[in-house]
Amino acid sequence: MENSSSSSPEAAPARRLEYVGFWKRLVASLIDTLIILVVTVPLLMVAGAGALLTGGGFVEGHTRLVSVLLQYVFPAVATIAFWRVRGATPGKMAVSARILDARTGGAPSNGQLVGRYFGYIVSALPLFLGFIWIGIDRRKQGFHDKLAGTVVVYDDD
Repeated sequence: MENSSSSSPEAAPARRLEYVGFWKRLVASLIDTLIILVVTVPLLMVAGAGALLTGGGFVEGHTRLVSVLLQYVFPAVATIAFWRVRGATPGKMAVSARILDARTGGAPSNGQLVGRYFGYIVSALPLFLGFIWIGIDRRKQGFHDKLAGTVVVYDDD
């Protein structure tokens, strides 16, 4: 007969989540922004210099496309890819944080991650109130977290 008080993996208590607050998340965001700038600004300068050297025309239109890709598409794809693969961006990793599904405590779905990224727009629009809300909310969720059903917690690993 098996002892019900034995410690099996199924009987292990769920770990208590410690939510990451406003200031740590702000530091993480600043780190991520700096990394994106270090990568994109030199590339944007090269693309802009190419348009200036050739006098515009086709290259100028091409430069606009490169500019849109580097300023909007690259940051979105890189951020969502980091969230999917590592559970966090480099900035969040630096402050030992990771993103989880608020309901299950597991990894968020791709849909949640995409929604979370575009939820940043909602968080920023009303005078950044959606980000400031992180400092007020019981689970430290910004509007983008609430919309996507995610939380940011300290990573034990």
